[in-house]
Amino acid sequence: MNAVLETPPTSPAPDFAAIKIRQQATWASGDFAVVGTTLQIVGEMLAEATDIRAGERVLDVAAGNGNATLAAARRFAKVVSTDYVPALLEKGRARADAENLPVRFEVADAENLPYLGGSYDAVLSTFGVMFAPDQERAAQELVRVVRAGGRIGLANWTPSGFIGQLFKVIGRHVPPPAGLASPAQWGSEAHIGQWFSPYAERVVCERRVFNFRYRSAAHWLQVFRDFYGPTHKAFAALGAEGSPALERDILALLAEHNTAGASSLVVPAEYLEVVITKRSA
Repeated sequence: MNAVLETPPTSPAPDFAAIKIRQQATWASGDFAVVGTTLQIVGEMLAEATDIRAGERVLDVAAGNGNATLAAARRFAKVVSTDYVPALLEKGRARADAENLPVRFEVADAENLPYLGGSYDAVLSTFGVMFAPDQERAAQELVRVVRAGGRIGLANWTPSGFIGQLFKVIGRHVPPPAGLASPAQWGSEAHIGQWFSPYAERVVCERRVFNFRYRSAAHWLQVFRDFYGPTHKAFAALGAEGSPALERDILALLAEHNTAGASSLVVPAEYLEVVITKRSA
C-alpha cells in the first residue's frame, strides 16, 4: 500500500498594506513624544557613530519626534526628517524650531521613500524603520537612497534585550498579525548582514545599552500605557477583563530587569547600533 504524502499547508502572506494602516493608527495613538524625548542620547550617539558632518545631506527615516534628526542638525547637516505619522513630525518640527535648526519635515513611507537613488550622504533611523512590516523592502529603500560610499546608521532594539522581551510579553496577550516578522529582527547581526552585506563595503555592529529611568515600575507602566503606541493599543484591545494579566506580566518583567532596587527604576535596554558603509562601486 503506497503512502500518500500530503503537502503541508502554507501560511498566507501577510497583508502589509492593511498592517501598515493599523500601525499608523497605533503610533498616532497616545503621545510617543513623551517617551521619545527620553531616548535623545541614542540619536546623539548614532550621529557620532555615523560620523555626520557639516553640510552633508542626511535623511532620518521613521523619525518619530526627531531624535536622530536633531542630532544631525546640531552637527550642521542638511536634514530631511520623515515619518508616516504627520503628528509625530509636528512634534519634531516644534523641537527643531525651539533650537532654530533648519530641518525639512516630510511625510514618507519607509518602504517607498519618495527620493531619487543616491540622494543622501547618510541615512539614519533610531527605533523607527525596524517597525516597517515589509522588512526587506525597507532595507532596500535605505540602500537605494544613500549614495555610493555613504553611510546608513541604525539603532534597533535586540531580541534578547528588555524591549525585545517586552514585545514577546505583549505578543502573548495580543498576538501580532500572522506571518509578520518581529521588529526585533533588526537588532540581530545575522539579519542585518543578510539584508545589507551584499551592498556594503563595511558593516559595523555594536551592542549598546539605553537605561530607562523612572520613579518606579508603576510609573514606567503608566507612561507607556498612556503614551507609547504599542502598549497603549494592547491595553485598549484587552479591555478591563484582559488588561490586569498584561499589567502583571509587564510589572514582573520590569522587576526582573530593574537595577535600582526599591529606590527607583533603572532598566538597561540593549540595542544594536549599526553603521553600514555602502560600496563605492
